[in-house]
Formats: sequence, structure tokens, C-alpha cells
Amino acid sequence: MRPGLVVLVCALAAPLAHAAPTLYVSCEDEGAIGVIDTVAQAVTATWPVGKRPRGLRLGPDGKHLYVALSGSPKGGPGVDESKLPPPDRDADGIGELDVATGKRLRILSSGEDPESFDITRDGHTLYVSNEETAQASIVDVATGKVRGRVAVGGEPEGVRLRPDGKQVWVTSEADNAVFAIDTATNKVATRLTVPPRPRVVLFAPNGAVAYVSSENGAAVTLVNGKSVQPLGTIHIGNEGVTGPLGARPMGLILSADAKTLYVGNGRGGTISVVDTASRKVTRTIAQVGARPWGLALSADGKTLYSANGPSNDVSVIDLVAGKIVKKIATCRGPWGLELGR
Repeated sequence: MRPGLVVLVCALAAPLAHAAPTLYVSCEDEGAIGVIDTVAQAVTATWPVGKRPRGLRLGPDGKHLYVALSGSPKGGPGVDESKLPPPDRDADGIGELDVATGKRLRILSSGEDPESFDITRDGHTLYVSNEETAQASIVDVATGKVRGRVAVGGEPEGVRLRPDGKQVWVTSEADNAVFAIDTATNKVATRLTVPPRPRVVLFAPNGAVAYVSSENGAAVTLVNGKSVQPLGTIHIGNEGVTGPLGARPMGLILSADAKTLYVGNGRGGTISVVDTASRKVTRTIAQVGARPWGLALSADGKTLYSANGPSNDVSVIDLVAGKIVKKIATCRGPWGLELGR
């Protein structure tokens, strides 16, 4: 056998390298999506999308990225909202982007002031929280039009479809409640009271349990995914917190095996690591960043990312070592995170 042929055969037999997934971050204060190379741990592109991009979801085909855009002026702590300019309702919508080019393809209707949303597994329908109108909008992706609205509590925020697709749950900051909507009838099936200012709702993969973070309640509530009844409360302590307000649970993400829950504690600047079997905080990662909110987890479960809005960066956390290995400077006001495929 010729030497050159041996080399060729060996080369063909070698395993192919797979590119690491891209991390997308919505930058509320810059009207853009930051594109992060997770190997180089740096922003490689910034895509303009529209006003106040917040909620961020990758479509089921992995080819389209959706982002909630809002024409409402930014408020929040320390802001006199009576002095804010009027909203630009023409800027409201769900932006659809081509992830291959970064081009914004269109803006889907969404109802007023969309903040968060979820998308069905078939990619046909979006469920959107409309913060200013106390509603959840149902958006047909094909037509880009709203085909239904459901009244929920004041300042709706977190939106998550149950894995079986039969219900979508929406949190209400003002009413301290979760609203479970029947997706067949588009009517509220159950309303559950939870600790103050619920932010995010997240289901275990089998849908049996849901987790609801409560920013002002310093807690995560466990809820039966079928009956929508409380199962218990995980209290988030102030270990490692440097700010005066204490831990403020906001972002949530589960490990692939659902054994570990990660809780971003907002202005507390920490991330709590929770054992879902014992329902106990087993570790606190301190000094993560200014207000860690949006979270993303690598496929191997070894790296956690957090979007830290006030400090304009994304933290890269080595979960094996339990420490921050880098803070990636991003576009202004990072809010949501989504890993590509």
C-alpha cells in the first residue's frame, strides 16, 4: 500500500470536530443582539433589531431567532415614570432573525409592550406576555398576526409552555400569581398565588413539576405541573450577597437531568445552586455580576452563562470549579440569553 494512501485513510477515519454553539444575548439598551463565540468567549457580531429587545427564543428549526421588542420607555427602580416619554407602539413586536446572516426578516405582531414569550414545538404559535395591558397574546407565526388575547394579572412577565403543550403558564408581577392557560380553549384554567413579584416559570422536562422564581419573596415555588397546586418552597438566602436588598431570584435554568436548578439572584449578584431532590441550596456562586438575570447552560452542563444588565457583560461560570472564569463585555443592557444549536 502506498504511504500516501495510508495517510488518506487515517485522515478520513479521524473524528470530525464540531463547532461550539453560538450564544445570543439581547441588549435592551442598545436595540441589538450580541453574538458570542463560546470558544473565543468574545462578541463577534452585533445585530440591530429594534427597540428594547428582551425575551429571546430560538425557533425549533434552529434557523430563526425570535426576540421581543418594545416601544415602551424603560422604567425600573429609581425612575420617575411620570416623566418618561410616550410609548412608540409601532416599535412593539416579535422580531424574527435569520441566524445565518443576522438579518431581521420581519416583525410579527405581538400586542403592546411584549416582554417574554414561548414558542410551540412545531414553531407555529407564540405566546407573549404584554406587560402594559395585563394580557397574553397568541401569535400565529405563519401570518405574523395576533389571533387571540387572554386577560391575566397585572404586569405579566414569564411565559412557559408545559412540555405537553396543553397549557401555557404566565407569571404576574403585580398580582403575585401564576395563570395557567388552556391552549385548546385559550382560557385561564387555574390561578395560583405565589410569593411576591414572580418572574420566571420553568418546567421539568416531564412536566410534572414547575419552578417559579419570586424576586421580592426571595424564594422559588415548586408547583405540580398538572394540578397547578404548590408542592413546596425553596428559600434563597443571602450568602455571598453584597447589595443591601439581598437575594432577588429571577432567572432559572435546569440541568439536562433536572437534578440541579440554577437561580440568578438579580441585584443580589449571586447564583444559587439547588438540589431538586432535597430542595436545598447546596452552593452559592458569589460576585457573578450586576443583576444576573438571563441564564444559559452548555449542553455538557459544565458551563453556565449569566446576562448582567447594569454592568454590560455576560459571566462565564465554570460549574465544576464553582467560579467565574470570564466576564465578556457585550452591547449595552444584556437581558436574555439563548444558546444556538
